[in-house]
Formats: sequence, C-alpha cells, structure tokens
Amino acid sequence: MELGLYTFADVNPNPSRSKGAEGGERLKHLIEEIELADQVGLDVFGLGEHHRPDYAASAPAVVLAAAAVKTRSIRLTSAVTVLSSDDPVRVFQQFSTLDLISNGRAEIMAGRGSFIESFPLFGYNLEDYDQLFEEKLDLLLALRDSEVVEWKGELRAPINGRGVYPRPLQEPLPLWVAVGGTPQSVARAGALGLPVALAIIGGEPRRFAPLFDLYREAARRAGQDQSKLKTSINVHGFIADTTAAAADQFYGPQAEVMNRIGRERGWGPTNRAHFDMSRGPNGALFVGDPEVVAEKIIAHHALFKNDRFLLQMAIGLMPHAEIMRGIELYGTKVAPIVRKALTDSSEEAKATA
Repeated sequence: MELGLYTFADVNPNPSRSKGAEGGERLKHLIEEIELADQVGLDVFGLGEHHRPDYAASAPAVVLAAAAVKTRSIRLTSAVTVLSSDDPVRVFQQFSTLDLISNGRAEIMAGRGSFIESFPLFGYNLEDYDQLFEEKLDLLLALRDSEVVEWKGELRAPINGRGVYPRPLQEPLPLWVAVGGTPQSVARAGALGLPVALAIIGGEPRRFAPLFDLYREAARRAGQDQSKLKTSINVHGFIADTTAAAADQFYGPQAEVMNRIGRERGWGPTNRAHFDMSRGPNGALFVGDPEVVAEKIIAHHALFKNDRFLLQMAIGLMPHAEIMRGIELYGTKVAPIVRKALTDSSEEAKATA
C-alpha cells in the first residue's frame, strides 16, 4: 500500500499582512513539506485545487512542478483537479509537462469539486454540474489515449483531428477519479476501469467499505481488467510524538476549518467531545502518536483492501514546525510499522494458500 499526504495549502483568509505575502510564505513552506515527505520515504503527495481566500493552491500543477525539481522519488498528484470547470486539454498539457519535469512522477486526481466557486469564476452553469464532469472526463481520457484527438460533446467545442502536446513520459498518464461517497460516481469509475480515491472526513469509515465492492462489481460488469483497479482512502489526521500532543495541536485548526465550512453549508458546529470520539478506533480521524496512527491505518486496510492511503495533516493554520514533525514521524515511524505489518500479512496469506 502506498502511503502519502495531501493538502489544500490553507492560509489565513483575513491576514494581518498582504494576502500575497501570506500566500508566498505558505507555498514556500509547502515546498519544504513536500521535500521532507520525499526524504523520509513517503510515496505520494497531493495538492488540491481551490479558488477561495482560505487556500493558496488554485494552480496545483505549478506548485507541484516547483516541488518536482526538489524531489527525487515521491509521486506528485492533484487532489483534486476540479475537472468540471477546467479545460481538459490544458489539464492534460499541464500534467504532461509536470510528468516530464518530474521524470515520470505526475498523476491527475480528477473530481467534480466539493466547492462551487470555480463554476461562476470560469463561466460554467451549475445546472450542468454532472454533465460537465462526464463530458470532460471523456475528453481527458481521449487526450490520454491518443496524440491526435477526434472528440465531440455538447458543452464544449469539438476537437477535429488536433494533436495535443507535450506527451507525458508515463503511458498512460495516471488518472484517478476522486469521489465523496456517491454510489453513482464510484460505479462510473469502476465501469471506466479508473482508480478511485474515496474521501472520508466524517462518520464511521466502515460504512463506506461497500462502495469499493460496488466499484469492483461495476468494473467486472463492464469487462474491465480487475488487476488494474486501484483504490485510495483520503482522510484527515495528524501525528505527533504523543497522542495527547497530536490531539491538542490538531483540534483547534481543524475545528476552525470545519466550522467555517459548516456555516456555509448549514452543518452544526463541532466540539472537542465530537473530535475525541472521531479519533477513536471507529471514527474518521487518524490522530495520535505513530503507533496509534499506524494501527488504525492497518485496521482500515484490512477493511478496505485499499492500495493507497492519503492523510491530510496540514489543515487550517497549523504551525509549519508541527507539520514538519508530523511528516517526519509519518515517514520514519508510521510507514515502517504499516509496511512491515502488510508485508507479514501478505507472506502469511501466501504461506497458507
């Protein structure tokens, strides 16, 4: 199982200094975080696209390209690209370019987007929310599969025999579909034979496990090669030297973000009691010392059989030093425990087969 991180590059939406300075510092710190994740042996780093004052990453491919020249092994992915409000040609070109710069480490994680700011910003109608994603995903797949593209849809001008460049090193350029728990989205990814990344940020994760069964069944019915299917769970959490420190450091920034978004969406406010319940064995938060987090990752792998696990630690205004320590512990303490447990489990399975 691949182990990695993702973030949205949170910033203070109302800083005491200029918003340019705020964003500049956050992106500088973000590059340092990606560098460290590479150095401690993590497998993947993802960066989400947003168009809001509380996030600095509206152009993930640009930031990931900057990180590519400072890293050697870690895979670099969007998390997510809001494909519905972007042009698939430009998305493909940007990530192909990233693939060339990174020597074949780029990925796209495409989604419909959990925020809607990009739709009016780029002139799209929210009434076309679902159709936009379906059409643009179809076009992105066509671009990935063929150098010269023939494509026609309803919401975008056709492409008649045009070449799209540059071409990536990886053939094909990895493309994941990000979903938030909608069965139709999971089934569509399976039918297309695309890897699927499931975001779990609340409730009991075990309730989401049947979605991966649906994914695999949809792929089987569509005649997709089961060996090429991949799954990821993307969660919130934090690692510190002690479980108490991890909880105390993470609760404030994470609660502030969830309450801010909750006010926009009509959710009730969170509190420390709810937070502490969510970081228990059956909750959605992966918060604790390295052993606690590793055990929870292993337990959920047994449930989901996922190929990838991505942890969002840098949520809200987390101090950079705490994030860096969390990344260090993730790579040097958590990852070895998880990898050993899964290797031992695999060898036991082979021995009894």
